[in-house]
Amino acid sequence: MSDPEKEKEKPVASPPASPEALAKPAVADPDSAQCFFGEPLVGLDPTELNGSLIVIEGMDGSGRSTQIALLQEWLESEGFSVQTSGLRRSNLVGRDIDELLAKNAVTRLTLALMYATDFFDQLEHRIVPALRSGAVVLADRFIFTLIARGVVRGINRDYLTGLYAMALRPHLTFWLNVRPETAFAREFKKAQAISYWEAGRDMSLSHDLYWSFVRYQTMIKRELENMAKRNAFIELDGEASVSSVNKQLRQRIGEQLGIRASKYTPSSALAHLWR
Repeated sequence: MSDPEKEKEKPVASPPASPEALAKPAVADPDSAQCFFGEPLVGLDPTELNGSLIVIEGMDGSGRSTQIALLQEWLESEGFSVQTSGLRRSNLVGRDIDELLAKNAVTRLTLALMYATDFFDQLEHRIVPALRSGAVVLADRFIFTLIARGVVRGINRDYLTGLYAMALRPHLTFWLNVRPETAFAREFKKAQAISYWEAGRDMSLSHDLYWSFVRYQTMIKRELENMAKRNAFIELDGEASVSSVNKQLRQRIGEQLGIRASKYTPSSALAHLWR
């Protein structure tokens, strides 16, 4: 005969999990999963962020800075508070990076880590506070350029992706796509010089400045093309007129922010950019 006490001690088997439950990964915080590329930023509640993060990517000479200046004026005229961000603008290490670049004597990994420090310092002290207050953040490049630069210089892609896992996902990411040859012509016309680093001279791609720039920027462009597919970039023709590109930007941003009319004429201070 069976012992009643022992029968009581037998564990009750749980019903088997359904195939749907097994196939579906457990997500502790859906808001965090959608807000960050990987792990959530420590101490940040995504529900506190009421603003919009809009990124414009593209190589030097693609027209990013021009478009951000015009977009800032337009958004402010529509009643929005606007904060801008970009590379090497951190109060913590921005100036240090400039000094290292000027000396051309920094290792690739050190430079990548310095840029990551610059990014996260801006994220904590500039981007997140602005988003908490409901502002629009216009970012002149983001982690995509930083990852692309590191990968083409031989730094492990998974390492770089993990480095930026706590980065916020933009609400919109635009990519102003131009040919490297066009970018070179624009940059040289503007400054009568080409940056050592933007030309990839540290990578010994060519003794000729022009071909070094073209080959390096072609490598960066390939990386951005791959990231564009994975991260739903909105690709625009960066070789079109400034007014045409700006119109497309305003239409998409207007849809995101609920701006019904996206008409805009630049002020006299920015009229020289409108061509």
